[in-house]
Amino acid sequence: MSIRPVLETRKAQATMEGAGVHLHRAFGFHDPTELDPFLLFDDFRNDNPAAYEQGFPWHPHRGIETITYVLAGEVEHGDSLGNQGRLGAGDVQWMTAGSGILHQEMPKGNANGQMHGFQLWANLPSALKMTAPRYQDVSAPDIPVVVDDDGTAVRVIVGAFWGKHGPVDGIAADPQYLDISVPPGVKKTFPVDTYRRSFAYVFAGAGAFADASAPEGVLLEKEVAGQEVHIRDLSGNRTLIRFGTGDEVTVQAGPEGIRFLLISGAPIAEPVAWHGPIVMNTKAELRTAMADLRNGTFIKPAH
Repeated sequence: MSIRPVLETRKAQATMEGAGVHLHRAFGFHDPTELDPFLLFDDFRNDNPAAYEQGFPWHPHRGIETITYVLAGEVEHGDSLGNQGRLGAGDVQWMTAGSGILHQEMPKGNANGQMHGFQLWANLPSALKMTAPRYQDVSAPDIPVVVDDDGTAVRVIVGAFWGKHGPVDGIAADPQYLDISVPPGVKKTFPVDTYRRSFAYVFAGAGAFADASAPEGVLLEKEVAGQEVHIRDLSGNRTLIRFGTGDEVTVQAGPEGIRFLLISGAPIAEPVAWHGPIVMNTKAELRTAMADLRNGTFIKPAH
């Protein structure tokens, strides 16, 4: 077994999308090879409805898949195929845009005005860029949760983990998408397929992710008086951790515990031509997509 080294730790950057939704972007729109097959990851979280209620009005997608995971509040969605629905706390939606779809996503706060969710974009290989669009909506009760003896809890959203299988399937990137909570002071190791690109995103608590180059014991120290736990190099709220190769990830939870997403997927390793919500392989394909939008042929008939 080999621990994946930490290649980079960085904070998500505040930005604005849609019709004025304030969010934090962990990665996206710069180097699509960095976390291939993943293109973009946004954390939209706010207690002020004015910062999100205008939402993401009608916009196109082609050539990608998106996964939306809601933690608080709701997201109402509709699309050009006539689909409508509402994602509540704990629900997940995976949308395969494929050949093209127009949709909108409108966040709604809970009783306290809180809205929190994540959106991840996954690339499609060239052979599936023009596949028929589809949705997978998954309710929170259908997502398995595995709890270990030390209190570590894992929601298995996509992929297989600790004997459980996530309910979302048939995704081109064949990802593993886990929501992990580790109790205070607990050190935990999680297997990750060697041939996948992998990252963690911390959104509650804090902890230290082991680096293969760090000597044992560098992560955890104890005060002699009172045995109080101290953690070095904590990664806290809204932090992205990008890993190198290996077959396991180790984290040492801080005094308040840690909750993070652990996401991995098989690289596609194809050329990327990217313009906003449309991701193809060549500039010519991008020009075709733009022409389709202009002349009303973006949405392809079902076969």
